[in-house]
Amino acid sequence: MRIATWNVEWFTALFDDDNIPIEDDTPSARYEVTKRDQLVGIGIVLAAMDADAVLIVEAPDEGRRRSTVAALEGFAATCGLRTRKVLIGFPSHTEQEIALLYDPDVMMVAHDPRATVEAPRFDGRLEIALTEDSGPETALFSKPPLEVAVHPLVGAPFRLIGVHAKSKAPHGARGAVQVRRIGLENRRKQLAQCLWLRRRVEDHLRAGDRLVVLGDLNDGPGLDSFEGPFGRSGVEVVMGMGGPPALQLHDPHALAALRHPLSGGHSTARFYHAEERRYFPALLDYILVSPDLAAQAPRWHIWHPFDDPVCWSTPELRQALLDASDHFPVTLDFAP
Repeated sequence: MRIATWNVEWFTALFDDDNIPIEDDTPSARYEVTKRDQLVGIGIVLAAMDADAVLIVEAPDEGRRRSTVAALEGFAATCGLRTRKVLIGFPSHTEQEIALLYDPDVMMVAHDPRATVEAPRFDGRLEIALTEDSGPETALFSKPPLEVAVHPLVGAPFRLIGVHAKSKAPHGARGAVQVRRIGLENRRKQLAQCLWLRRRVEDHLRAGDRLVVLGDLNDGPGLDSFEGPFGRSGVEVVMGMGGPPALQLHDPHALAALRHPLSGGHSTARFYHAEERRYFPALLDYILVSPDLAAQAPRWHIWHPFDDPVCWSTPELRQALLDASDHFPVTLDFAP
């Protein structure tokens, strides 16, 4: 089985209020990329990945007039994708949803949110302390994680949690003082979300559930200075690093970043820095798996247009990845 996660930059901007793709030459949210070219690029990448299920981060908006399901299922039909059905959970408070695009001939899925005293439903709020010696803070998700019960038609069931954690970027800041203040505020919100998510992860692992946590965590070990005051990244929190091995999640890209923080390593996103006039890479997107799945020797793959030899040597796919998003997909192949 192959599952994937992909943050598609402002996917919602490619659809009108009738959930129809806008296939014209007007500008998309991608710099110097038309809506038509971004749509074509997304379709090419999804077809090339040929995954059984794809978590779409920044999926089209769900609202009074807009429908995530209608937009994505219509797009899948137009592209002839076998991942032609769509599942969403709690709607986002933004125009960016979390959705699962899946092949109904391979699996049955259901939105299955859980709640405990320690970890309530993700559409609520939670009072949580960021460190052992700090007071409680109110955590909430503007994009509630998508909790899915997956029942493959062949193989054992497993749990899937799709995530789009708070960005730490100090958007709108002016000057070094504002950059640091807003960056730290966003870091506190992102860490609180990861601590909440970690509580749910531990519930599943203690129950013996096969678990996959995937999506855009907007963080990585040693990614920036904002994790310094708190001693660890949000990714390390969700993975349970330093805790019992039976309660840890595994992702080789995250582990490599932890072991060799200065080596350059893997990246799943590419952003343009206007002041420096250059692109910089970041590892933000992950597929974290429970110990039982990790023991099966699954294969992870980042579909990077420059770092992956196949993507680089296939001009159509390479350009599609660059046109489609500022993030690149991650896939996981494993025995269901």
